[in-house]
Amino acid sequence: MDDRLLELRVRNFRSLRDITLPLGPVNVMVGPNGAGKTNVLEVFRFLADIVRTDLEPALERRGGLESILFRGDRADDFLQIDLSGTWDAQTVAGHYTLKLTGPVLAREERFVFDFADGTRRLTQVEGASASMETLAPDGSVREILAPPPFRLDESRLGEAALGINPLSSGLSTLSRLAPGMGGAQVRSLADFLDSFKIVQIDVEAAAKPSRMRGTKFSAIDSDASNLAISLLSLSATEAWEFLVADAVAVLPQLEDIDFEHPSGPAREVVVVLRERGLRDPTQLADASYGTIRLLSLLALLYDPRPPALTCIEEIDHGLHPQALELLVNRIREQSKRTQFLIATHSPAFANRLTPDELIVCERSADGSSIIPAISNEKVKEIVAASEGLPLGELWFSGALGGDL
Repeated sequence: MDDRLLELRVRNFRSLRDITLPLGPVNVMVGPNGAGKTNVLEVFRFLADIVRTDLEPALERRGGLESILFRGDRADDFLQIDLSGTWDAQTVAGHYTLKLTGPVLAREERFVFDFADGTRRLTQVEGASASMETLAPDGSVREILAPPPFRLDESRLGEAALGINPLSSGLSTLSRLAPGMGGAQVRSLADFLDSFKIVQIDVEAAAKPSRMRGTKFSAIDSDASNLAISLLSLSATEAWEFLVADAVAVLPQLEDIDFEHPSGPAREVVVVLRERGLRDPTQLADASYGTIRLLSLLALLYDPRPPALTCIEEIDHGLHPQALELLVNRIREQSKRTQFLIATHSPAFANRLTPDELIVCERSADGSSIIPAISNEKVKEIVAASEGLPLGELWFSGALGGDL
């Protein structure tokens, strides 16, 4: 995939006092409870919520800025998130910075887009004003599109912009600028962030029948509560036979997956499993915890239109080691279409990873997270010195850090 994150830097977000995390196609975080794995995932949920609801609602949902700031010793009341990546076909690289300060809430944003000819477009937003300029390859200012303190005016939409609420995100406002002012690039970034999916499977909800949602394809929801309708949608695609084959491979009693449509105004879909030796099919509601989680993950991995970033918490829960082997293989295959950020406590899952896919997480004495706690190069050195021991065993032994 061309659109992907290359690096995340976070300062003062919960336990993330100051981390810089390089990101590849597959990224799997391991470490003890409280090390900060969930907080990394929550950064991406926060950014997606900003695009979907705007800045103030996203903060209010989390109890305000003070509730998400690092609670240990810190010099300043600010939170900063920096992203680097590729998310627009017209540019070769992009950079986005969001800085929030308190106790009176204020926000600053910085958008940088690098073009193939070496030029760079820089947009900075602070309060209700913005500055926009194009820089030459040598860093000199080639063109000032809007000198500071440029105030965006709704009456001139498409020329030089629109009203900016001092506490509204530029991700929503600046995307309405004319293409020559950088609106298309901001829109690409906003769409990129909006697509992020942070998955926490609710097995009880996933086991229930799903209500039909019309004829559109139904991708699986973040909590898998629409698993039945998602599987039904997938059954009409070329991916279905591969999904069923994967499920049969790790569920020895399973022969096929089918659907029932109980009559009634609810227009529900029920997943039924046809199992070896049983005359009647088993409804998904009567299936095991691990079976429901596996089918939810397969529905996610076979999504024909995946998000730019797929985050999965505790991917290993309830799954047999043989299923973990299959999931790692499918994740690598699908990483050509979506980037993965995964959290696990399973040495068996980590055993199947390469050093470039492993992110060891620790918590320091001052309460801040250390992510990554060890470089990929150092992990490779330790693996070589161990004569090729699997990563999960090395991590569980404490050789890589991130242990209890």
